[in-house]
Amino acid sequence: MDSIFKVMSDKNRRKILEILKEKDMTVNEIKKHFSITGASLSHHLDILKRARLLISERKGQFIWYSLNTSVFEELVKTFINFFNK
Repeated sequence: MDSIFKVMSDKNRRKILEILKEKDMTVNEIKKHFSITGASLSHHLDILKRARLLISERKGQFIWYSLNTSVFEELVKTFINFFNK
């Protein structure tokens, strides 16, 4: 859980998650929303994947990124349990 909060503390990572709420995207589609380097974006995507917040899937020559909704469900349950105690 601590790693999730650490990951979410960065505004670029939060923005990536916000963008992917709309639809699955490739890195090139995600990059259109940022003024950071491709290397920085790849770094943020990797951190989100290691935290299990993103899922990546290769389709042909492109890698598609999507939200891992099961982790978000766990996070919401944790918050609900925390505030109901």
